[in-house]
Amino acid sequence: MNRLSVRLVVSHVLVALIGVVATFGVVRWLAPAMFDETLRRQTGTGGRGPGMGGGPGTSGAGMVLRDQLATAVTQALLVGAVVGILAAAVFGVFAARRVIHSLSAVRTATRQIADGNYAAEVPEPKEAELAELASDVNQLGEALAQTEAHRMRLLGEVAHELRTPLTVIDGYVEGMIDQVLPTTPENLAQITDETRRLRRLGEDLSSLSKAEEGRLGLRIQPANASAIVQAAAERLRPQIEDADVTLVVAPSGSLPVNCDPDRIAQVVTNLVGNALRATPAGGTITVRTRIADRRALIEVSDTGVGLTSDQLPRIFERFYRVNDQRIGESGSGIGLTISRGIARAHGGELTATSAGLGHGSTFTLALPLSPSGSPA
Repeated sequence: MNRLSVRLVVSHVLVALIGVVATFGVVRWLAPAMFDETLRRQTGTGGRGPGMGGGPGTSGAGMVLRDQLATAVTQALLVGAVVGILAAAVFGVFAARRVIHSLSAVRTATRQIADGNYAAEVPEPKEAELAELASDVNQLGEALAQTEAHRMRLLGEVAHELRTPLTVIDGYVEGMIDQVLPTTPENLAQITDETRRLRRLGEDLSSLSKAEEGRLGLRIQPANASAIVQAAAERLRPQIEDADVTLVVAPSGSLPVNCDPDRIAQVVTNLVGNALRATPAGGTITVRTRIADRRALIEVSDTGVGLTSDQLPRIFERFYRVNDQRIGESGSGIGLTISRGIARAHGGELTATSAGLGHGSTFTLALPLSPSGSPA
């Protein structure tokens, strides 16, 4: 009885049986009374007119006819009940087979997806509800296929990121062991730089994992977003001015938010650093803060190389780098991914806009305003 096919057949039979019992009861109750009423109308004497003779014999004949009618009706109902129940059972089997066939296709596809065959698809059945289920399973397979592709690409990209510094370190160490390279402070400094690069990559990967899994460990407290942004941007001013780029910081007064100040400063630092790499000498980086739709908006704009419409949707992907020689070294390629994770962990969002190549770009960090309305 736990199988769906058996339950579907039994349900059809039960519905037919209930209908038969209800029909049988109603007909057995109404048929005799309706027969007597019809007979009275025909005789006009309450069952004792001409043709019945009004005597006991005639009345007895009427009762016999009444009983015969009841018996015929009962037999007809029984035959109809048997035919109806059989028809219900046959139809139930047919309906169950159709439903079970569609569900079997879904089950087969889900098993293939579980085995790693994400290309398995479920043909859409005619039933609307089952068609929606099949569509959901197909979408699940596509999403898992994309996730697996991203995972494989992530592994390849991590391996690539590790390969370069490890190759440099290995080459210098072997050269020193073979006494081909002297053990000078300059060569040791080169090894140290690559080691720091590996450490920085490890820290970035750890931050990325925590951001995507919601394990950033935020220390939320009331704060003024304008003050955080201004302090983070000003720390980069010497580096920006050395690159002959103008930094404009335009805070809008108090922006009360509940946030982790260190994490928000990390996002701003990353955005301004990216803007510096994308902006040639003589360009301008502008950092603004403002309030819109009950949100604190932090905007970092630049007059740099800009982004194409194809690059915008991918700019926050892990290890994605803008392929432009004017940018040069662009970090690990996961800074924006981490920054977006931090923004979302605060209940906010990080977005990017650009008018196209050569027209710069703008990154906007949106954070919910503090309900209290006053920072600490």
